[in-house]
Amino acid sequence: MMQPQSNLQSVLDFLRRHAPFNRMAENHLEFLAKRLKLAFVSKDEVITGPDEGVASRFYILKQGRVRGETPDGRTAEDGAWELVTGESFPIGALLAKRAVHTLHRAVEDSFVYELERDDFQQLFNKSPVFQDFCTRRLASLLDTAMREMRAASAHDVTGDSSLNTPLRNLLPSNRIQCLPDTPVRDALLQMEQSQRRSIAIVDENEQAIGLITLRDVMSRVTLPQVDISTPVREVMTKVTDTLSPSDFAYEAALQMAQSGIGHVCIAEEGRFVGLVSERDLFSLQRVGLGNLSRAIKSADDIPTLKQLRVDMQQLVSQMMAQGASVEQLTQLISTLNDHVTQRIILICQAQTGRPAMPFTWLSFGSEGRLEQTLKTDQDNGILFTPAPGQSDEEARKQLLPLASLINEALNEVGFPLCPGNIMARNPECCLSLEEWKARFAKWVEAGTPDNLLKSTIFFDFRTLYGPDEPVEELRRWLLEKTAGNSLFRRMLAENCLRNRPPLGLFGDFKLSNHGKFDKSVDLKLHGITPFVDGARLISLQHKLAKTNTLDRLRSASRAGALSENDAEAWINAYGYIQLLRMRNHQRQAERGEVMHNYLEPDALNSLDRRILKEAFRQARKLQTKLSLEYQL
Repeated sequence: MMQPQSNLQSVLDFLRRHAPFNRMAENHLEFLAKRLKLAFVSKDEVITGPDEGVASRFYILKQGRVRGETPDGRTAEDGAWELVTGESFPIGALLAKRAVHTLHRAVEDSFVYELERDDFQQLFNKSPVFQDFCTRRLASLLDTAMREMRAASAHDVTGDSSLNTPLRNLLPSNRIQCLPDTPVRDALLQMEQSQRRSIAIVDENEQAIGLITLRDVMSRVTLPQVDISTPVREVMTKVTDTLSPSDFAYEAALQMAQSGIGHVCIAEEGRFVGLVSERDLFSLQRVGLGNLSRAIKSADDIPTLKQLRVDMQQLVSQMMAQGASVEQLTQLISTLNDHVTQRIILICQAQTGRPAMPFTWLSFGSEGRLEQTLKTDQDNGILFTPAPGQSDEEARKQLLPLASLINEALNEVGFPLCPGNIMARNPECCLSLEEWKARFAKWVEAGTPDNLLKSTIFFDFRTLYGPDEPVEELRRWLLEKTAGNSLFRRMLAENCLRNRPPLGLFGDFKLSNHGKFDKSVDLKLHGITPFVDGARLISLQHKLAKTNTLDRLRSASRAGALSENDAEAWINAYGYIQLLRMRNHQRQAERGEVMHNYLEPDALNSLDRRILKEAFRQARKLQTKLSLEYQL
């Protein structure tokens, strides 16, 4: 039955206020609006239930509240399944042509729009936007929010090139290259004629083996007064990694940051097809990735590094405006923070002298997971191998003064000292391989609250400076140890359930009520932590070596430990909460405030509030899986 014309406009106005309907083509929106029927459901009335057979209608909540219940009548804990205006159900059952698994009941007198199953299927086939929403519900909403977020960020940041652009779109039309024996003079002539600042060096198979930039010419030819008849192979920068035209601009940006070289060679099936420069990626940027990375790696003192950390905040703002995902942003921040730390270690060793024994600087916590934001403190340690004839205690005594100097320098640059003293200058965090194994074994075998807390920080470790082999040996040993101890994992699961997502009894947010952060939610403790803890537990159970939370979820999905749909939903939910957190930090930094993790949901627009609720629901779903699996 078609919607009367007099009511059609009000239905359209309602739909245009809610995602995904606000992005649908006008003809598809009208198709939907004309077929919706408005129905009243009284308080406690069941709208859908498992006993009704195959789902026959699609519902959109117009007014009121609807709660999901398990078949035995128990509501989802803390209202995690409660729906609000604009949300729809039961999409999964309609797509699968099955009965619903969840009973939907009106919490109060409510109005819902109903759409018959055949009309739902027609709309699904007609509208790409609606189809995308139904098959990628959370991801689809995130796409919409990300577009709005990028637009807001771009308002204050110069630069409009998207980091999600394929590199083929950035390749210059005037590709230039030369052979290794080409004289420098001829290479410079090509650069001048093509008005390019760089040239690729290729072998007889047209594989890129090096490049020369005007900067190279200045430092390696002009200043040393090298004869310009010298073959370019003697002054070129060697190329070890290339990207393909189908790779994205972000991958080129990250490679520039890691290498400190402002150019990337693009190859297709091994054949050189063009150079992409930092200028191509960020022609309007005020801070360049390659320049910043190079400046960090060549900094001579701590004050210089401190200033470069300020530049990193500007870079993050630019990347947000250019469409970088939260995973891209945190990887980049962690990569640049790695460079800062590595440079500080070298500067401090120049002051104290290099220790006689090999040592590895370890990062723990968020840095160990490559998940750092602008707000981060120190979580680090040392794994050393005593010199021949040297005891562990003698080696530690030699390393601790250097460690203390490094920790203080990191603090001066902008990485605050760890309140829990998880730092290399602490003798308990400066250990040999066997000592680290003994310490970890104690935590696994005696899972006290303190030991469990320490394991959530220390077990996310990676090499930041020094030899990696003993670190990987420690990781292999730890994975075997934890996979074989079900009691420890059960206690770790109990620990995972302590930080509940802040969803209240009535489907709204459960807000803090203390002091400065009244009416806020803690995005880190109650939003990010459930995903981090859950992914860590799953990776330990299945002996997955990854430390990054998203990599852990992906690895678990590939290993069959998680369903692909669950892993994708949790990755999207984690990413969105982390992005809100980073956006919050960015604004605090711009205002000169001390950065914190609290956010007032009332400050969000309706779409962000809706997605944040769904993200918290996904965190609850992950916790429910762990609760059932470990019978908690």
